[in-house]
Amino acid sequence: MTHATTVAEAPNTGAPVLECHELTAGYGKQPVIHDVSLQVFAGEVVVLLGANGAGKTTTLLSLAGELPAMKGHVSLLGQKTTARLDKRARKGLGFVTEERSVFFQMSTIDNLKVARCDVEATLAMFPQLRDRLKIRGGLLSGGEQQMTSLGRAMNRNSKVLLADEVSLGLAPLIVDGLLGRLREQATTKGLGVLLVEQHVSKALKYADRAYVMHRGRIVLEGPAAEMRSRVREIEATYMGTA
Repeated sequence: MTHATTVAEAPNTGAPVLECHELTAGYGKQPVIHDVSLQVFAGEVVVLLGANGAGKTTTLLSLAGELPAMKGHVSLLGQKTTARLDKRARKGLGFVTEERSVFFQMSTIDNLKVARCDVEATLAMFPQLRDRLKIRGGLLSGGEQQMTSLGRAMNRNSKVLLADEVSLGLAPLIVDGLLGRLREQATTKGLGVLLVEQHVSKALKYADRAYVMHRGRIVLEGPAAEMRSRVREIEATYMGTA
């Protein structure tokens, strides 16, 4: 499997497919993220970087509709929304959580069918799964589980994809394959991707733009090319304990 690792950074046109403005959210009455503003446009991969505990997953949960906004707002496909995740999903939002979301007792083919995704498109994307269709999800390798989750999310007419730590616990070669597919879908299908990652250099290789989060706030943003030249600074300053 080969993937391009260079990104043509063209200026964005039109409205963002996903946006939040001065978003504050958290758990109960305790805010975790504060005044977060970010945008994702069609056809681009945006990476959200930060240490454990910085607020990255809370940001994704808020964008997905799993956590309500305490302040600010979220817009999906140009419209402000306070809808639940299931309604946002029907409008074109895909969400791959940090926990691999396969049904362990279901076969791989049933894991794909239950999401009403394009099974053949998923198998074309991840041909390794073709010989594993009758295997239960719980018996797949970590990489195969993540392929199933990503393929399912990307091949159900999603316009926007939130992906939380797809590299977690996987070998570098597998991670390159997964991130390469995200990049490919953005470039060829116009999918807007917001990717949460801790592996700074690897994520920036596939991204168009990046935001850096520290202690619940966006502290740095810019084109991926600029961020690649500042990897050591980002890692030293922001990727330690939040």
